[in-house]
Amino acid sequence: MSRLPQRAPGAGFTLLELTVALAIFAVLSAMAYGGLRQVLDARQQTERVAERLAGLQGAFRQLKLDLEQAAPRPVRSEYGDPQPALVASGDGEFAVELTSASWRNPAGLPRSTLRRVAYRLHKGVLSRFTWGVLDRAPDTRPEREELLPGVMQIGLRFLDADLKWHSEWPPLATRDGGLQALPLAVEVTLDLADWGPVLQLFRLPSSIAEDAQQGQADQGDTDGAQGAGGAGGPEGTQGGSKAALQGTGGAPVTK
Repeated sequence: MSRLPQRAPGAGFTLLELTVALAIFAVLSAMAYGGLRQVLDARQQTERVAERLAGLQGAFRQLKLDLEQAAPRPVRSEYGDPQPALVASGDGEFAVELTSASWRNPAGLPRSTLRRVAYRLHKGVLSRFTWGVLDRAPDTRPEREELLPGVMQIGLRFLDADLKWHSEWPPLATRDGGLQALPLAVEVTLDLADWGPVLQLFRLPSSIAEDAQQGQADQGDTDGAQGAGGAGGPEGTQGGSKAALQGTGGAPVTK
């Protein structure tokens, strides 16, 4: 019976053994690198999506601050022409331009909290412009802030007091006398190159004031109904209830 050759003390590996060990190590390294690469790619994709989402949320947050604090204060342009408190037209330089009370003044500086802001889409980048004064001079220049890249198109719609939507503001019927008019709500749609259209609806102070007026009218009708019932018995109560229903039967208010 033959015996396997005995390895001499201190002898190294044979060439065949080294080749097999290197092959096994190469296979294990390739498998480990593939798994690590997938983890790194998933992490980078998650970071890109999170950064994109943060940018989109920041742009909508700034729109919310400006639109939901819109003020009915017309201004004058560089040429002295009166401009509405909020103006948006398809052929203008800006997508929308308005007077907003979003200019905070925590230090109590001798200035107004109102300022003129505007939004423009140029070469796929949504930017915000601000002026330090309301009524501009010929040499007044705005400050520009880039909000969101990768925007293909911006769409705007405006809800008037009759609950009708318009693509421009002020509506054509009130262009001459609607310098202080504000819509009840503004619908903003950003068409992103990677995510498609994203829509957001913003409620303006004019709708809040209309809600308050409606609530006061409803409360007055209810009080009138209770007073009529106490003075005239059941018939007065029925008449007061009918008046209250008529008082709340006007045009609905957007919530």
